[in-house]
Amino acid sequence: MRKHLWWIIGALFLFSITVISWRPVSATKSTITKTLTAKEFFAQYVSDIYQTANLQQTGLDVNVFQKAVTGYMNLKLANKLPANSNVITVVDFTKSSREKRMWIIDMMNKSLILNTWVAHGQGSGDDMANRFSNNNDSHQSSLGFYLTDDVYVGKHGRSLRLDGLDSGINSAARARCIVIHAADYVCQNTINQIGRLGRSFGCPAVSPEVSNQVINTIKGKTVLYINGNDSNYMSKLLDDTAPANYLALGADTLHTDSTSVAKL
Repeated sequence: MRKHLWWIIGALFLFSITVISWRPVSATKSTITKTLTAKEFFAQYVSDIYQTANLQQTGLDVNVFQKAVTGYMNLKLANKLPANSNVITVVDFTKSSREKRMWIIDMMNKSLILNTWVAHGQGSGDDMANRFSNNNDSHQSSLGFYLTDDVYVGKHGRSLRLDGLDSGINSAARARCIVIHAADYVCQNTINQIGRLGRSFGCPAVSPEVSNQVINTIKGKTVLYINGNDSNYMSKLLDDTAPANYLALGADTLHTDSTSVAKL
């Protein structure tokens, strides 16, 4: 009788161990393969282009690039960009004017087209831009998202018109004649002489050596994003909800990569 009782206890003990250690197949799989959230998928998409284009080596901060891509995708999803508009221009005014702080990036081919100097406005600061305005005669740069438009020849020669997309932030760009143009003071020689670039009246002026390349590459409704240190800057275009959800939906239904997104 006692042996029989011990046999029953032993069997129950083995059964309890089996129950405790057992996991459903789906639960085991979920611990191995983590499903990306929409925002994680978006960050992965940005990182892929950032790494492939070797943007880190040129000094472009990945967080600034992600902001630019967020606005670009929001504009694509809102059908405010032409289907063939696959170039982003990023200007980072958190950097010294001595640094090449303008980047033109081909989203389709995941490549850097150009990294060059760009000037800020006289009213924004000397070497560093730390004041920004949308007001006429402020001679300050304006942050935010722009769409490039048409080319014209004015007092600075061949120039590219810009339309500001952030109300109250850069929306007066057209009225202020904020354009991309060539300026002799944007060059290494000026940096050597005075320790910084020369400054504009608020325009993102570039070197005469690359001005035609810049204008020809980004004219006709492409995205320009100007980043800077200003806690007051806010933009609806920086909301990554729609871009992240779009990418996540694409991942669930078909293979989505940066090339297919660029074709939005």
